[in-house]
Amino acid sequence: MDRTRLYRDGALVRENFPIDDVSECVAEPGAVVWFDLCAPTAADLAKISEELGLHELAVEDALHDRQRPKLDTYDSHLFITVYAARLVEGRIELTELSVFVTENALVTVRDGAGFDIEGVLRRWDANAAMARYGVAYLLHGLLDHIVDGYFEVLQPLDDRIEELEDELFDGVDGDLRARHRQTFELRKTLVQFRRLALPMREVVGTLLRRGPETVDPVLIPYYQDVYDHILRAAEWTDSLRELVGNVREAHQNQQGFKLNEIMKKVTSWAAIIAVPTLITGFYGQNVPYPGSGEPVGFWVSTALIVTGTALLYRAFRRRDWL
Repeated sequence: MDRTRLYRDGALVRENFPIDDVSECVAEPGAVVWFDLCAPTAADLAKISEELGLHELAVEDALHDRQRPKLDTYDSHLFITVYAARLVEGRIELTELSVFVTENALVTVRDGAGFDIEGVLRRWDANAAMARYGVAYLLHGLLDHIVDGYFEVLQPLDDRIEELEDELFDGVDGDLRARHRQTFELRKTLVQFRRLALPMREVVGTLLRRGPETVDPVLIPYYQDVYDHILRAAEWTDSLRELVGNVREAHQNQQGFKLNEIMKKVTSWAAIIAVPTLITGFYGQNVPYPGSGEPVGFWVSTALIVTGTALLYRAFRRRDWL
């Protein structure tokens, strides 16, 4: 359902009115309009473009998905592309939002219903007195809600990586292929998340650099807070990606250590078996030997086998090869 709001002099005076009334509301003195479009058609955006004077390139970008997070400046408005993220069964689900920012109107265009637009409304209503700063305040609430959602994605990923580290050092046995697959998918998820977090930093940074032209000086600290949060999210993403790489490398090293242990044991047992094989093979030749054909010869050869085997076993155990 398309959502609309009308603020006049910082007070919410009308809500959920038809989008066809937007042009009349925008024309009112001291009015600020917000409306939200979920998966609109080209005709819907064409109507809005005509009423608000939106640039055709910005409208075209809003219609085509998979845009890079960015901020474009036009004569009469700004166009912003951002992504909201949420974690569903270990996978990141992204919702692309296109935002048109004019002097007295904020238009959000979503490609699906996965974004919690009600959360944005609650954020605006939590500090309703700030609505007197107009579109800049509404835009701040939207960006702040999106960036806070990034931390809700990163925290479970951080917890999962800690679990993998604990399993690694606890020496959990079993098939490591499933664990390798988990680390690979985690790294892939973090790379995907980093691709939207880093450009988001540039979007907020550009708004700050524009200064009073876009953002009221009173709101600068609020935008700075959003910028600090996105920096933290980007740094957290990089650190988690590095941790996942370390976990994968540690798993591979563990496999190498286990293979070395197996090879040492196999080699040790082969050496132990070689002693009786050598003795019996030697005495099995058609060559007379001391005690050949006599009981004492049998017992001497048996004693040599037992003694040599015991000495090798003791030596390998001392070196922790067995």
